[in-house]
Amino acid sequence: MNRTRLLFLGAVLLLSSFQLMADSIKLGLNYPQTGRYKDQGLQQRLGAFLAVEEINNTGGIMGRPVELIIRNTTGDPERGAANTAELIDDEGVDMVFGGSSSAVTIASGKVARDRGRLYFGAQTSSNATTGSEGHTHMFREYPNAWMTASALGKYLKANFANDEYFYLTADYIWGWSTEESVRRFTNTENVQDHGRALTPFPDAFISDFSAALEQAAASDATVLVLVLFGDDMVRALRLVHEMGLKERMQIVVPNITLGMAKKVGATIMEGVIATTPWEWMIPYQFDFARGQAFVESFSNQFDLRPSSTAATAYSIVYQYKDAVERAGTTRTDALIRELEGHSYSLLKDTQQWRDFDHQNLQTVYVVRSKPREQVVVDDMRSDFFEVVDSIGGLEAAQTLEQWQQERRAANKPLTLQ
Repeated sequence: MNRTRLLFLGAVLLLSSFQLMADSIKLGLNYPQTGRYKDQGLQQRLGAFLAVEEINNTGGIMGRPVELIIRNTTGDPERGAANTAELIDDEGVDMVFGGSSSAVTIASGKVARDRGRLYFGAQTSSNATTGSEGHTHMFREYPNAWMTASALGKYLKANFANDEYFYLTADYIWGWSTEESVRRFTNTENVQDHGRALTPFPDAFISDFSAALEQAAASDATVLVLVLFGDDMVRALRLVHEMGLKERMQIVVPNITLGMAKKVGATIMEGVIATTPWEWMIPYQFDFARGQAFVESFSNQFDLRPSSTAATAYSIVYQYKDAVERAGTTRTDALIRELEGHSYSLLKDTQQWRDFDHQNLQTVYVVRSKPREQVVVDDMRSDFFEVVDSIGGLEAAQTLEQWQQERRAANKPLTLQ
């Protein structure tokens, strides 16, 4: 083969490569690769990569390959917002998703809106994300604080109705929102009767958790609600164990993930009550075949069990694919119309993207951590949770009137803008 022909073939291949890149659908994953929520971020990344791999192996989206472009938020709202701008302006992504902090998600979502792109919130639980700070371009897959508190309150009122509570809360938007919601649904709004201590975020030290737990220990509370997440929850629960507080208090964690439980350890986690929208054992307990297939594929490929965070990222990628294929375009305005009010089943029972606030309605499960000897039976020593109660998404969520009340209090329009 002569030199001229080789150069020609090389040019053709290069042109084809550029054409492939131009024709790909680009998704931007904006997640915490470092920081206190890095374990939840890793699960998002693995769940997203698995979804993209599966979709590309079956022909992509409308025949176009999917490309995943990642950025590290470090858990910082300014960094998350800058990442979003870069992903859209420089990388040309068609959609952005991710986040394990409500503050990061809210800031990032506004940047996406200003650039005409969808932002799918992954693990963001503040009511504000789709409430007072909600807008047309934000869709949140994860249950909000109201929904988790509704599930948790139903269980706690049935089992700890006359107990005194104490709240240890991360001092930022998710913590405030979650504490307020849990208090509402457990009838523990009176701070004099049901005390609280705030811990700094994101820069809390062990001494901060220790001081807060000393206040809890000095109270007469028999229920301790740790409104903390990620590594903060891990540190606090270890201190709870060291201080012997589990011996006289029921420990409640409003939001749990498998990664958090594994870091704490099966012995300390035993008996802790929490909520989750999904954990790997739930598809087996309730016979969700597609969820079981996801667990098997994820476990085989990455040698660990998927958490709710992985399931959320995985589901978002598939929901974007399905919306694009229904709309026949990646145009944001068309996708918003396709998503609003859309119901589907993927890894669990039926879910819906509600039209007026873009909150995903789905079942929320109340779980209790199993004894250590049951946890370690699993091949990956990850069988932490048993479901003790649940609530459907529509029953758990705010009504339109309650949502509009939140918007009105924040001086926001009564429809998404």
